[in-house]
Amino acid sequence: MDASDAQRRARGRPANAQANRSLERGLEILRAFRPGSEVLGNGELAERTGLARSTVSRLTQSLVDMGFLQYDAALRAYRLGVPVLSLAHAMRSGSTVLQQSAPLMRELAQREYLNVGLAMADRDEMVYLESIRYGRKVSLRSVVAGQRVPMALTSLGRAWLAVAPEVEYAARMADFAARAAHWPALRRETESAVAHVRRHGWCAASWQPEVVAISTPLALDHYPVHVLNVSLSTRAAAGDVARELAPRLMRLVSDIRDGVQTVQSQPL
Repeated sequence: MDASDAQRRARGRPANAQANRSLERGLEILRAFRPGSEVLGNGELAERTGLARSTVSRLTQSLVDMGFLQYDAALRAYRLGVPVLSLAHAMRSGSTVLQQSAPLMRELAQREYLNVGLAMADRDEMVYLESIRYGRKVSLRSVVAGQRVPMALTSLGRAWLAVAPEVEYAARMADFAARAAHWPALRRETESAVAHVRRHGWCAASWQPEVVAISTPLALDHYPVHVLNVSLSTRAAAGDVARELAPRLMRLVSDIRDGVQTVQSQPL
């Protein structure tokens, strides 16, 4: 079973459901590129996607023809093409949620000297749409738009899980259980965070040293679930920091929701 089959099963869709397999597999090729992987050869792409090398060779040629990959003859490998960046820009610039969120996020970050982020789920990771960094302390970790963080370990991911459809929640938890080194402890943390979101609207996590982050889901009509977070570097107790930050985060969510609803109510 290749990655596309696994994803259909995770979303409650049979692996033999009608689908354009060539398209799905071509997108798996593009997904194989991550930060730090500027160039990948057919062998590396086959390993990362689980596809046969002959399939990878055929698909990479099509992607080169379409401009989504560039072939480096000297390295006998591929790098992403410019259209990929163009699509990312179109996605961000066309997002009403991001357009309404970004000014309010920046205002909070500047006023309170916080780091503020907006993310969405992609498989078992969260992807930042925006990250505004105004924390008082210099962080060793740079976070930018497009960056991925693990769903299971972060408050972003756990906040998303709290509102995910049951089939999606079960699939993600099964995936974590199969791969996590210390699953019983991680499961308890995740379930506790999910329960906290359902009771209080937010959850906290500190998966990076001396960094406390709290997150809350932003569910809006006609849009996939987004997740907002605020974080800062501190040696203070995580619980105390979270209780201090939570009212500011929840106010931000309320302001963003009001802004998006105002845009939706305007005549086309």
